[in-house]
Amino acid sequence: MTTPPHPEDRPARRDLPGAHPDDEPGSAALGQSLQESAESLYENAPCGYMTTLPDGRIVKINTTLLAWLGYPREDLVGRRYFSDLLSVGGRIYHETHFAPLLLLHGEIGGIALELTAANGSRLPVLVTSNLERDAAGRPVLVRTTLFDARERRAYEIELLRARREAEKERERLQRITAVLQTTLLPPALPQVPGLDVAAHYHIASPDEVGGDFYDLFPLGTDSWGLYLGDVCGKGARAAVATSMVRYTLRAAAVHESDPVAVLGVLNTAFLEERARESRDGEPRAPFCTIVFGTITPGTRTGSFVISLATGGHPPAVLMRADGTADYLPMVGGHPVGLLADPRFVTAQVRLDPGDTLLLYTDGVTEARIADTVQDRYGEESLLEFARATTPATATDTVTAVRQLLRALGSGVQDDVAVTAIHAPRRLPSTG
Repeated sequence: MTTPPHPEDRPARRDLPGAHPDDEPGSAALGQSLQESAESLYENAPCGYMTTLPDGRIVKINTTLLAWLGYPREDLVGRRYFSDLLSVGGRIYHETHFAPLLLLHGEIGGIALELTAANGSRLPVLVTSNLERDAAGRPVLVRTTLFDARERRAYEIELLRARREAEKERERLQRITAVLQTTLLPPALPQVPGLDVAAHYHIASPDEVGGDFYDLFPLGTDSWGLYLGDVCGKGARAAVATSMVRYTLRAAAVHESDPVAVLGVLNTAFLEERARESRDGEPRAPFCTIVFGTITPGTRTGSFVISLATGGHPPAVLMRADGTADYLPMVGGHPVGLLADPRFVTAQVRLDPGDTLLLYTDGVTEARIADTVQDRYGEESLLEFARATTPATATDTVTAVRQLLRALGSGVQDDVAVTAIHAPRRLPSTG
């Protein structure tokens, strides 16, 4: 800890070999000069020095500290206490923390306090104090060093101001991101006659636009198109790719009845964007995993046929009315936008009354789980969740997924999109 020098402390001398102090010419003058230098160092040090009695009464104070405070020496020495020089908050801290800790430990350092100058202005300082005791262990003196912290305080104020400005800017960008995210998703799913549909988008971070997407739209009088997927990456590039997916699929689905052909059109669009990127150097569309399908009425009353094609996307979960649930056999396929001749996997499922089809992105299965043997939530856990949830309507299924995401908490590190399609049970007719 820092202890102020005392004028009466004569510095140790280091004599040359073979020489005697009495033989040195001008040794008395040199000693006097050193004595005066010690006095000057104490009085004019770049920091403040103060000595007080154990009760805080000031018995010694250097010229530097007097200049900072604007007091004459006679107004303080023997008449004022250290706590008298502190601000109101500083006095409270001194009485409740500083003084008790100093008495307990014998030293305390690096404490930020504010002194009140003679003109009423505040002087921020860093204070270090040492407690000296006599042979019997009784407190005798407190020696205190004070460092001017005005520049540090100004720096802290500027840092705080910059931090607040950064927080305001972040909030502004988050609002822009939220607005942009909503423009990439349908404001509400349309009502499909004979079906119950629901969807949800979980935002993992408000700071970036996610690359997950979903949509449901009419193709004709009795047919509907749907898709759900995940663009590689986040931010503006993902937003551009998501927008391209939307208008490309909607346009292609009008002219192509085969889901594989629709994905082929989307794949061509991605490759054309990448070709333009290679020419102008601007980063464009990455790639995506996706499941696209069509919905048409089935031959049985109340049933629907859903034809799906997927490119590298996690398989959908079919939740049956009898309480069973399984993944559809559509694992594999190439992501859209990587290859000129990709392979897509297809599946067709009949949705009978009471059945629900759940589509999702991998943000849920890749969620981290703390304090468990498995590192990720995983496909098996999701299937167990579906089996525990079914039978359920589309709304109830999506609500259950939202509750699951809340339970996973910060472990969900990527955006999640879910869509559920449910064929309601027909109420028995009353004759």
